[in-house]
Formats: sequence, C-alpha cells, structure tokens
Amino acid sequence: MPELAEVEFYRQRWNPGLGEPIQRVLLHPKARIFRECDPSLLVAQLTGDVLLTSEAAGKQMLFRSRGDGWLGIHLGLTGELSVQPAGYAPGKSDHLVLVQHERALVFTDPRMFGRVQFHVGPSAPAWWAEIAPPVLSAAFTVEALTAFLHRRARTPIKSILLLQERFPGIGNWMADEILWRAALHPRRPAGSLIPAEINTLHHEIRWVAENALQVIGAAKTPTLPDPPKSWLFVHRREAEGKCPQTGVPLVHEEIGGRNTCWSPARQKL
Repeated sequence: MPELAEVEFYRQRWNPGLGEPIQRVLLHPKARIFRECDPSLLVAQLTGDVLLTSEAAGKQMLFRSRGDGWLGIHLGLTGELSVQPAGYAPGKSDHLVLVQHERALVFTDPRMFGRVQFHVGPSAPAWWAEIAPPVLSAAFTVEALTAFLHRRARTPIKSILLLQERFPGIGNWMADEILWRAALHPRRPAGSLIPAEINTLHHEIRWVAENALQVIGAAKTPTLPDPPKSWLFVHRREAEGKCPQTGVPLVHEEIGGRNTCWSPARQKL
C-alpha cells in the first residue's frame, strides 16, 4: 500500500494539470472508490473548474479547486495517478478521469481499495483537517512520542508505528525500515523502551520519512524508484534477503496482522 513517499510521488504526477480548466469529468459512479463521495456533486462542481493547488498529508492527497472544491484521493492498495494524452480512452479500472484540453488526469484503481472524497466550501472538511500532524513537523517531539508509547505499553512497537493517529503516512515497509535502523525488535512492547531507545526511535522515524520523501517522493522518474541497497527496503523483498549490515538472513513473520521483516542479528528481543 502506498505510504508517505509514494503518495507524494503520485501527487506530483497531476501537477501538470494545475491551472488548466477541466472540460469534462468521467467516472464510474457505482465504483467502490466513491463510497464516501457523491459522484454527481463531483461532476457538477469540477466540470469547468480549475485545480489550483495540491498537497499530501499522511496517506491522503488533496487538490483544491478555484470553486472551493476539496478533492481528496486515497490510493489504497492498488491506486495510481497518471497523466494521459488528450483523447485518452479510459479503461475499466480508470474510475476518475479529469479531461483537459491537452491531457487527462486519471485515477486508476483495479481493486478499488482506494477512495475519492469531495467537499465544497471555504473550510477544510473533517477528513482533511483531522489528519494528525506530520512526523516531520515541530509537533512530533520526543515527549509526544514517549507519551504515546506509554499509553500503549503492551502493544508491539511494530503495531504502534502503523497507527495513523500519531504516525500519518507510515506504513509497513517504512515501519520495518525504522525499527531496523533503530535496532529495535518489532515485537518489543512499546512500554519497554528506555529513554535512549525512544530518542533513537524518534530520530529514525524522522530520518526515514525525510529521506524517503527525497529519494522516492521527489523523484522525476516514470516509475517509483527504490531506495539505495544500503536500506532494508530492497532486501526485505528478496526471497532470501540478508541484512545489509550484518549479512545474516532476514526473518519474516506476521506481527499485528502485518507481514514484518527484521534482522535477528541486529534487532534482538
């Protein structure tokens, strides 16, 4: 599922269409991605309108229109944004297409785990305003992290990092990367971390988020790039992946319902 950096990568794909009028809105009104949206309102409001800005927060992206429209897109498991040439004929998985004079802005989602949200008004809707502060913001302090961990003292730290109410945009691969760099076993109860480990965890959360945004989110490539081989990311996908620091085979197990990868030589329980 796309995480912080992947969401930023796909958000920028639609930026060429900012400032250009939307001539038509094509969509599949019964598609599951519109379960939190009125497709007829979206069509009526965006036809003839102009997208002015875009931004991402956590796993959500937002496109603001001149007519006070708030178009929210969550990619889900298989969602993707793309820009297609003028005259593009939508496929069966292209559930939302914004047709412009020179291009088409397309949201494709074969499995429809993603969603489209739409709001009209001068103020942000709850689905955007209530997203937690970014892990790279000043609000994400060691003290705030410590308090959050202590309130969930018995929960495995891997499961904690996937909670969007505190770590917006952090998903499965980023959580594994963070814990590997912090040398923390994913089954460690959150309340067992000592202050020095919490400081390290805080540092690695911010480091991974910042560098993932630089390497993946800011990439100007046709497809999503991978981080360097010095990251766990590349090796956790290999059938017989080894820790890039120790050379010891990696372990894969399910923790909190999610496939989890770690280095037994580096991350000891």
